Amino acid sequence: MHLRSASRLKKCIFDPKLSAVKLLSGKTALITGATRGIGKAIAELFLQQGADVAFSFAHSVTQAQALESELKARGKTKGYQSDAADYEAAQSLVDGVLNDFGRIDILVNNAGITIDKLLMRMRESDWDDVMAVNLKSVFNLTQAVQRTLLKQRSGSIINMSSVIGIKGNAGQANYAASKAGIIGFTKSVALELGARQIRCNALAPGFIETQMTADLDQKALESWRNAIPLKRSGTPRDVADACLFLASDLSAYITGQVLSVDGGMHT
Repeated sequence: MHLRSASRLKKCIFDPKLSAVKLLSGKTALITGATRGIGKAIAELFLQQGADVAFSFAHSVTQAQALESELKARGKTKGYQSDAADYEAAQSLVDGVLNDFGRIDILVNNAGITIDKLLMRMRESDWDDVMAVNLKSVFNLTQAVQRTLLKQRSGSIINMSSVIGIKGNAGQANYAASKAGIIGFTKSVALELGARQIRCNALAPGFIETQMTADLDQKALESWRNAIPLKRSGTPRDVADACLFLASDLSAYITGQVLSVDGGMHT
């Protein structure tokens, strides 16, 4: 973004008369794994901020259809069933989004899974499956969208890492390795594409309460919350707000960085 554009944006943000400006107006975002939790929160916030939103899902067809219907009431959106871990499927997904929306300005690589086990009990398939969904998918989608971003000479790529990718965690060697790999990938892509004004950053969420954590022991949850400097767990909206910052022109001079959204837990 040029300095003049940045100046106009800052004026809109701080001028009460112009405060209704939407940070992502005119932009199209592609979000993987968006049917629930963090991905859903990002899709909702991006629509609120003026973006057209394409989202992908692997299996939850009924849930995705319900989400698409819900989001269409707020703006242009479409869901696509696609396996982000499949190289050809990723290319087909991007082609479909470009055909339906005309452009892609923001890519959020959010798809991810966990298969937690101690290393001595971890099967090869446990390792391979986590690597495919969490790390290979980031390569697949980034490479697939790269060509259109290069032509546009602009774009923001946001990869969902984790605080576990920074500090590690017992019983999560596969997950930690995949999320650490995302950080290295992010920094390398930022160096490769920066000259074309394409930014690439990573988010590293900490303990975020979602549907996946709802069934955990409440005493354990409280213990984890107390160990966090801010004394609370995060919400999907906390992560979505950080994602909005990295997607918008507010972060026009930020690339190759890892933004922790963890309440200070690894400070």
